[in-house]
Amino acid sequence: MGMDTGAALEEPRTEELAEDEIVDRIFEAVIDQRLPPGTKLSEASLCEAFGVGRMRIRQSLLLLASREVVELLPNRGAFVASPTAEQAREVFEARLMIEPNVARLAVERATDADWARLEEHLRLENEAHAENRRRDAIRLSGQFHVLLAEVAGNAVALRMVKELVTRTSLIIGIFGSPGVSNCRDEDHGDILGSFRDRDGDRAAALMDDHLRHIQEHLDLGGRAEAPTDLVSIFRK
Repeated sequence: MGMDTGAALEEPRTEELAEDEIVDRIFEAVIDQRLPPGTKLSEASLCEAFGVGRMRIRQSLLLLASREVVELLPNRGAFVASPTAEQAREVFEARLMIEPNVARLAVERATDADWARLEEHLRLENEAHAENRRRDAIRLSGQFHVLLAEVAGNAVALRMVKELVTRTSLIIGIFGSPGVSNCRDEDHGDILGSFRDRDGDRAAALMDDHLRHIQEHLDLGGRAEAPTDLVSIFRK
């Protein structure tokens, strides 16, 4: 009877794990290079690892597919996305078309409150770099680009930057070396420095150089062997 009571009490706790948390943990595993491209994401193994039912796992995989982190193949299941080198180049080509102009607009339209928010974000990002928290550094450096798009005040550009940043984080998780994050430590500080002088052209030029540096430091030919034990990867 005692065992049944314990199981009854434990079940709701494990089932409380939300789709967003499952999505975040799978995405983090990709960024950390614990789940290389092409890894099959077995529903049964994920259910066991996270202690939830198949419906919750399926919803999580659908969310990941909407972010292009996971590919859902008919009659085969879910796999970690495998962007090609050419697709990676296209992502950076799109970023180079959009983000220098986003930076220019952000400089022109930034308020004092925007400036303070960007400075605080840069402080958090620098801490992550200094403490070698690669996952946080990738997340925060990507968010810096999204913040610039918010400051620029163009909703269409913001949606595009959000998508491109997510895809870039996946690309860096796949093609970057374990020590590589989205951005050089000093680049965002240099871009932010152009806000002091309201120099939009300088911000645009720095952003262009910054994005090219990220692309040049990826090994677009590199691939790793996929692990098979999802339970050991995700079980705490």
